[in-house]
Amino acid sequence: MKLYKFGVMLLGMWCGLIMAQTFPNKSVRMVVPYTTGGGTDAVARALSQQLSKMWGQTVVVENRPGGATMIGADLVSKSPADGYTLLFSDTATFVINQHLYPKMTYRPLVDLAPITNIVQLAPVLAVSNALPVNNVKEFLAYAKANPGKLSYASFGSGSYPHVISEQFKRMAQVDILHVPYKGSAAAVTDMIGGQLSMLMVTLSVFDQLEKAGKLKILATATEKRLPIRPDLPTISESGVPGYAANVWFGLAAPSGTPDAILDKIHADVIKVLSDPDFKAKTITAQALEPGGMSRSDFSAMLRSEEVRWGNLVRDSGAKAE
Repeated sequence: MKLYKFGVMLLGMWCGLIMAQTFPNKSVRMVVPYTTGGGTDAVARALSQQLSKMWGQTVVVENRPGGATMIGADLVSKSPADGYTLLFSDTATFVINQHLYPKMTYRPLVDLAPITNIVQLAPVLAVSNALPVNNVKEFLAYAKANPGKLSYASFGSGSYPHVISEQFKRMAQVDILHVPYKGSAAAVTDMIGGQLSMLMVTLSVFDQLEKAGKLKILATATEKRLPIRPDLPTISESGVPGYAANVWFGLAAPSGTPDAILDKIHADVIKVLSDPDFKAKTITAQALEPGGMSRSDFSAMLRSEEVRWGNLVRDSGAKAE
């Protein structure tokens, strides 16, 4: 029996190596569990374009929003484990949702095979021009003077803007209404129109709108100031001591995908992330930091992040809605 199992294992490894040598020989789909136009979608499309050139095969970005990213993640987890369906998503999909939804249809750390972290995000706090505030201290004072009258957006219960905003509310002791959206595009439109007060997502979603005078960026939610925006104070130094948010985008495949294929995808993604032109246009220009962990290190980070975000969810009081 042991010899039989060993033979099956060797056969599986051999088949995986053969598949990897010809991978990809058809189009690949990269599932993004958010609507088009947001930060996750933008980075995914930039990465897919470079992989298409490298592989000589089309890498199609397929947007599957809804269900707090669980619709798209579930789709990938149940897809054939052959490398032709990938998941590109943020922290929520991998390490937050399981702390809010006890009846999930997929298990992030079991049903998905981690490939690597793609970029580290730079979430910032932006507010509507309709608010008579120009910095975090003024915003907090206004929020405290108008409890329950301001609103903030997220991409659904459990999304990283939801958890980090609830953490902000708790630490700042303010009462701001949560309004879930399916993606950043609609939320930003409502904020510009004055129907929404606040949103915390990565800087690239807001920077051009801020330059056009359509909204105000008050601070960065990162631990330190951003090199690309040294003028922008952190939330921690602006009235909420100790506040910081660690958010990233990652790439995964269905569990059971042969190691040889995962290694092939990982190696090629690392080449893209290391390309100076890609780094300048897609990463540095958007105040992002490149990822590129090994598969094993990314897996270890996910296990650690699951514990950390579990504590954040509990402490923030964030609830599934």
